[in-house]
Amino acid sequence: MIPELRKVVTFDEDIHTEGGRPSEPVLRMIGVAAVVRNPWAGRGFVDDLSAEIQRMAPVLGEMLTNRLIALAGSGDAIEAYGKACIAGTSCEIEHASALIHTLQYGNFYREAVGAKSYLGFTNTRGPANTQIQIPLMDKHDTGRRSHYLTVQFSIYDAPDVDELVVALGASTRGRPHHRIGDRYSDLAALGRDVENPAGV
Repeated sequence: MIPELRKVVTFDEDIHTEGGRPSEPVLRMIGVAAVVRNPWAGRGFVDDLSAEIQRMAPVLGEMLTNRLIALAGSGDAIEAYGKACIAGTSCEIEHASALIHTLQYGNFYREAVGAKSYLGFTNTRGPANTQIQIPLMDKHDTGRRSHYLTVQFSIYDAPDVDELVVALGASTRGRPHHRIGDRYSDLAALGRDVENPAGV
C-alpha cells in the first residue's frame, strides 16, 4: 500500500421511496474515497507529475474498485459509475486531477464492471468536509438519462490542507420513476439521425 494513504471512507445509501412512490427495486447509491497526503506538497511547482501518478494511481484505482464492487455485491450489479477528486486548500487542483485523470486509475474500474462509457467526473478544491460529488452515467450508454445520478457525501476531517481525496461512485439502477426520455428520443423528435447526430 502507498505510504501517503491516511484512510478510506465508504458511503452506502438505499432509496426505498421517491416522489411518494416505492422504488422497485431499491436504488442503491455507493461511493468509496481514499484520503492521501499530497505527494507534491512542499515541493514548489513540479513540472513532471508522472512518477507519482504511475506509483499511486494504479494502487488507488484497484483498491477503490475492489471496495466498491464488494459493496455492490458484484461488478454486474453496478449500472452507473463515475469518479471525483478534491484537492486540499494548499494543493493545486492539478494534483488531485492527476490521480484520477489517467487510464491507470479509471481503467481498472471500467474493466472490472465491463463498461463501455467514459467515467464522468468532478475535480474541485476545498477544506475538510467539502462535499464529494460523483456524477454517474450508464456504464454502457452515455445518452441514457435515467442513470444521470450523483453520489454525494463528505468526510468530516478531509481533505486537510495538504491532502487529496480521490473517489469512485456507483448506482445499481437508474432514477426511480424516470420519465424524461433520453438523448435519442430528443434527437428523433428534432428529426436528427440518432446514429449520426451531427449530420455529417
